[in-house]
Amino acid sequence: MNLEEFKKFREKMNERILEEGTLNTKRFFNLDGNVYKKGALDEKTKELMGLVASMVLRCDDCITYHMIRCAQLGVSDEEFFETFDVALIVGGSIVIPHLRRAVKLLEDIREMQKNGKDVSI
Repeated sequence: MNLEEFKKFREKMNERILEEGTLNTKRFFNLDGNVYKKGALDEKTKELMGLVASMVLRCDDCITYHMIRCAQLGVSDEEFFETFDVALIVGGSIVIPHLRRAVKLLEDIREMQKNGKDVSI
């Protein structure tokens, strides 16, 4: 699934879930959205933490989401690769396939940015 397909699918399904979901589902989505807002830690740091957790838990959708958000927040390639190192240390070699996909995604994001395309989510 490319980035555009990912964004459209995510948006469509989130809308459907929030239309039909229970109060608990809506509360969880609200909490998930709010926890990454600036507080004692800035948004960039929180998104990088989310990226590490997503890589360790091996959730490709979550990795994609956090990579997009990190790119929006100005994370450099060097910062991404140091973050990938943390995920590798915490998660071990099982993270390597997800690291490969994350690096490919970073290439795609940078190409989109180079061509003036919006990578926001």
